[in-house]
Amino acid sequence: MEPRLIVHGGAWDIPDAFVDDHTAGVRTAVDTIYPLLKNGLSALDAVEQAVNILEADPTFDAGRGAFLNAKGDIELDALIMDGNTLDFGAVAAVANLLHPVSLARRVMTAKDFRFLVGEGAMQYARECGIAEVDPRELLTERELDLYEKIKNDESFSPIRAFSDAMPSDTVGAVAMDAEGNLACATSTGGTPGKHPGRVGDSPVIGSGGYADNQLGAASATGYGESILRVMLCKTACDFLRTDTPMQAAENSMDILKSRGHGYGGVIMISPEGHYGFAHNTPRMAFAYADDAGLTKTQIKKD
Repeated sequence: MEPRLIVHGGAWDIPDAFVDDHTAGVRTAVDTIYPLLKNGLSALDAVEQAVNILEADPTFDAGRGAFLNAKGDIELDALIMDGNTLDFGAVAAVANLLHPVSLARRVMTAKDFRFLVGEGAMQYARECGIAEVDPRELLTERELDLYEKIKNDESFSPIRAFSDAMPSDTVGAVAMDAEGNLACATSTGGTPGKHPGRVGDSPVIGSGGYADNQLGAASATGYGESILRVMLCKTACDFLRTDTPMQAAENSMDILKSRGHGYGGVIMISPEGHYGFAHNTPRMAFAYADDAGLTKTQIKKD
């Protein structure tokens, strides 16, 4: 199979001033990882490493640059899934980690569990030798300014982050390797000003991500509670039974709006190696490697 890679960096009304950074971020992930896929990197390694690049980029709401919750703390969620085995690993409400998706990858190899949260997840990170970072390494001036702006604003609602110029930069990746195996990964800092302990769609299998060699693979971004209601990524993959990937992605957005009453976007790859992508927000940052191996980026303004 010809390898495939597509990544996203959030679906929202990305202001013009932020477009270049978002474009550069998703392009870097594809430019860096796709050549490795061409040289035999597995799909599972590819999505982890692509998301690592996005987690380290302060542009996005994942790892460095994550939103602050209502208490002014950073809590991170991540998921990774192997389409060959249907195995997965997930973590939620973890702190002080630059790469929560890599902890999710380690969780996937554990003997007795596949989803860890909070202090239990951090304990496992220490057992695995994953180094914690100073919280100040994750905090950006942009997120601190936003926190100060909204912390006493009783009219603020997280869903505004997906329908106006409030940031929402969850990241994700979907890949197919030369063996035809699919994988997905999603990582986020959640919604701005969220209640401590709140977990959205990103680490939940079928919602924030899904991968099945026989069905397809997808990663989502957007308003988590709405995405959870309709299990967006599994729903998008189910549409692949009868629809093209682009149609499947568009149909999943219709379901997200009509049944989930929410905003977001999805990227996906079919078992045949075709891309799908769609969003119902004004913009979504994403990039993919085309048939010639060239990186294509899009941040569409509807």
